[in-house]
Amino acid sequence: MSLWWHAQPQWLLHLFFALTGAVAGSFINVVIYRVPLMITQENNLHYNLFLPRSHCPACCQTLNWYHTLPLLSWLLLKGRCGWCSKKISIRYLLVELFFTLLALLLSYLKQDLTEAFFSLLFCGFLLPLTLIDLRTKMLPDMLTLPFLWAGLLFHALAPASFPTLADAVYGAVAGYVALWLLYWLFYGITGREGLGYGDFKLLAALGAWFGWAMLPGILLLAASLGLIAAVFARLVSNKKLTREIPFGPFLAAAGLAFYFSPF
Repeated sequence: MSLWWHAQPQWLLHLFFALTGAVAGSFINVVIYRVPLMITQENNLHYNLFLPRSHCPACCQTLNWYHTLPLLSWLLLKGRCGWCSKKISIRYLLVELFFTLLALLLSYLKQDLTEAFFSLLFCGFLLPLTLIDLRTKMLPDMLTLPFLWAGLLFHALAPASFPTLADAVYGAVAGYVALWLLYWLFYGITGREGLGYGDFKLLAALGAWFGWAMLPGILLLAASLGLIAAVFARLVSNKKLTREIPFGPFLAAAGLAFYFSPF
């Protein structure tokens, strides 16, 4: 893969990755919107990731292909539905833009096509997990479990300099068990649930990507970020917090920090 990668004109590789990132960002928007609906089945349309075809939630009109072009459609339509002119969340544009720029950056930073692809995949799981958890307080199995398997596959294909596949398997087990024990310890002391089962699976997935030795650092950073966010929210609201703060986004942030750390 590295030989093929270096044999191509650099501008072509960067363009390829930028377009891949834009398309991936568009698909991630679909995942963010549809996965919670697929779990709850609150909508009579019975969503999956591909059917029914993309449509406006307000007027239910099926979108034409030129309404779904990554980045361009939102800009050309000025953030409104092409049929009923209902406003479209700027989140769609930001996710597509973020992933386009991320893919372009990875095309410069990564020397191997496999590593660049898996780096994009790593971020491609964490972004929808973060936004879904913030919006619905869910970390769906249909995302956390494939994320875990992708981590194991990465180590099966990765160079020898990375943690071994055995370390990744131990990391997946250790990640799940660590938060499972913490959950029951907290529940035994307080009688309340302090974590969700989705958090166990997300840390297990991060353990599969990083290996068991990195888990203490990831967990410490995630807990620190969560504590800072809770204190900040307490200071801003100037009253006792009564709303639960999802832990998944802090695990995701810690995972990203460790993944792209130069150390």
